[in-house]
Amino acid sequence: MKMNIWRSIACIMAMLAGMLIPVAGQIVSEERSEKQVADSIRAELDSRPYFSLYKDTYFVGGTVLGGKPDGYNSDVKFQISFQQRLTKSTLPWNTYLYLFYTQKAIWHVFRNSLPFYDLNFNPGIGLSKYVIMKNRLVGKFTLMAEHESNGRDGTASRSWNKVSIAGEAYISPYLMAHAKYWIPIVDGKYNRDILRYMGLYQAGFQAKSLDDKWVLDMTLVKRKGWDLNFNTIVQLGYRINHNSNQFIMLQYYNGFGEHMLDYNQYHSRIRIGLLIRPRFFSDF
Repeated sequence: MKMNIWRSIACIMAMLAGMLIPVAGQIVSEERSEKQVADSIRAELDSRPYFSLYKDTYFVGGTVLGGKPDGYNSDVKFQISFQQRLTKSTLPWNTYLYLFYTQKAIWHVFRNSLPFYDLNFNPGIGLSKYVIMKNRLVGKFTLMAEHESNGRDGTASRSWNKVSIAGEAYISPYLMAHAKYWIPIVDGKYNRDILRYMGLYQAGFQAKSLDDKWVLDMTLVKRKGWDLNFNTIVQLGYRINHNSNQFIMLQYYNGFGEHMLDYNQYHSRIRIGLLIRPRFFSDF
């Protein structure tokens, strides 16, 4: 009798082992597959050019909303932005080290002598981590130190520094959500209250049409305080040619801090012009 019991137990254990071993093998196989996919994605990222676009690069002109255009409320704004990847994914946690640079200009082309009104310089350095889940790239995090100033002296000088944490979530090939928070270090003598106008964090989204012809993005920058006070940037672009990264863009800006010299003055501007952006999604 005892022998029969032990034989029954042995049979049951053998059956369970027969069932569990394939399952365990499948789990190991899936883990290996996910690792292979992740390695493949990282290899593709490593193979990309070291020098590339960072934020949107554009050249747009326009005027105020709700007023009569003239040489004092109409202008051209342009931005140049790029990044240089310094490493491959060999740093801890498969991160990449980048140099970032963005330059923005307000150009009064409708006034005599066509003067540049303000130039803003925004260099930075930081680590980016791409997030790979369920066999696809789902987002990116960046920790960076950046400086922004307008390169002027005296009472026209504006300057501050930031330690920034930025995140992007790729919801689909056609939709991306982004957010950025910064710890400010305000060293400019004449812009001590800059957080009241240029804020502490921002959030927004970027969407592309299914045929990849249209791109829409909106960014809200929360100004300091508990009120619902935001600086709003909306851009709508139409791709000129399917094989290019050039767009005709309509840009709307409403709020403060559009550029550093007049950071504490309210602007409501609509402009149109040329946009050059990455094939995937832009940074903000």
